[in-house]
Amino acid sequence: MGQTRRQFLNAIARVGGQSAVYLTMLGLGLLNTPRAHAGPPALPKVKGVKIAILGAGVAGLAAAYELGKAGYEVTVLEARNRVGGRAWSIRGGTSIVQHGQPDQEAQFAPGHYFNAGPARIPGDHTAILSYAKQFRVPMEVLVNVDRRVKFDFGGVEVSERQAMNDTRGRMSELLAKAINKGALDQELTGVDKDKLLSYLRAYGDLGPAFAYEGSQRSGFATAPGAYDHAPKAVAALDLAAMQRASFWGPGLLFEEGIDQQAPMLQPVGGMDRISYALYAQVEDKVRLGSVATRIRQLDGGVVISYHDSSGDHTLTADYCICTIPLVVLAKIEADFAAPTKAAIKAASYNGAVKLAWESRRFWEQDDAIYGGLAFTDQPNSVIWYPSDNLGEHTGILIGAYTIGGENTKMYDAMTVAQRAEISRRVIERMHPGRGKELRNPVSVSWRRTPFSEGIAVDWKWEQRTTDYARLCKGDGRVYFAGEHMSYINAWQEGAVLSAHEVIELIAKRVAS
Repeated sequence: MGQTRRQFLNAIARVGGQSAVYLTMLGLGLLNTPRAHAGPPALPKVKGVKIAILGAGVAGLAAAYELGKAGYEVTVLEARNRVGGRAWSIRGGTSIVQHGQPDQEAQFAPGHYFNAGPARIPGDHTAILSYAKQFRVPMEVLVNVDRRVKFDFGGVEVSERQAMNDTRGRMSELLAKAINKGALDQELTGVDKDKLLSYLRAYGDLGPAFAYEGSQRSGFATAPGAYDHAPKAVAALDLAAMQRASFWGPGLLFEEGIDQQAPMLQPVGGMDRISYALYAQVEDKVRLGSVATRIRQLDGGVVISYHDSSGDHTLTADYCICTIPLVVLAKIEADFAAPTKAAIKAASYNGAVKLAWESRRFWEQDDAIYGGLAFTDQPNSVIWYPSDNLGEHTGILIGAYTIGGENTKMYDAMTVAQRAEISRRVIERMHPGRGKELRNPVSVSWRRTPFSEGIAVDWKWEQRTTDYARLCKGDGRVYFAGEHMSYINAWQEGAVLSAHEVIELIAKRVAS
């Protein structure tokens, strides 16, 4: 029996995530093609219209900045004592508070930082990058893939370039043999088979008889040198060995994701640089340490109850933009309509855990690795090598990065010491003798992080036309923004674009 459309889209989600579902739905004609981002909307000038914004993440800050330019009277309430939300860069002295875990304090040297949340920006995320450009936040290329890194699966370490190229070679060999035997004649009607075979030979680096016998693309058993030092390729992996190793999946397909393709970028000095550049434009409008406790709507306005270090307060405004993550908002008293409350409650969030080490840059100095992600089947999932400050003696190595799935649940349940032990063990396998150089570990679980309680919303595709669509309409004089109000979940781009949508809706309502 064939798949239903729902089953098909759910299968796409499991493999490629929300971005893949979005692109598939566009291709099937289930969604309208979005307009290209042409910058923030040009808002008509106003006077005397008050806007309360809940949350000083990038969505709240962008909304405050754009509304302020148009003359709106804006007040931003931020529960934390910092801005940026999940765009959190941890430096030496940063305190890390986690539900159910002892507090940590980062012991990093000056100049070192750890992006606990978002850590890269795709080159086509032009909305967030436009603010970096506007406020002169220096950017640098982030190396998302380095083929020298290791895949650690089934207790065996294989370089990414060997896993990638041996897979390509073996698949090309199988296809070429099938073509030569006429097994695909019905499918290849009208195709020049000789040209296709020629391409497969080049694509898979096949031998004269279309057999894959290994490739120098996969690395060297003996490196090329001068005089009589001829190169010798590593022995090729066979299909059965690759299947047993189980590295087919996220590692091999990682760079193919639309949001992971080169070039990737990062702000110099930490991801929070963009948030703080926005904050500098609206600092007088932001009240840090102000925790919203109640949202009420009256005739012609909104009243926000909140508390800070000096006690309980209220803030009255004409409209409210709420960027609080839905999993947190569900716990705040609000007089929203029943369908809105149901939509907020129905939103589920992915967890994510990261762990960072400070160390000598042995990966760079000893193994010539300059950025990229190494994948493992252990609970820490990923080793992420830095591509900033190349050539420095020490740096920050991300020794774990899990998002969603069983590994995240398992890793989240551990103490920081237990997480560090697993991470050190995996790094030691990939870099023998170097595990002892790792020091000063810090770890962040986003489910345990106050005022976040998750890294990103996880809308199911069917919710896009129900719960998500309901929230896009707002509730009375309250409008919603943040990455959860976009099809670019878990990225700052989605947060910024949602802010631009919301301020345009409010401006049209004020004008009418």
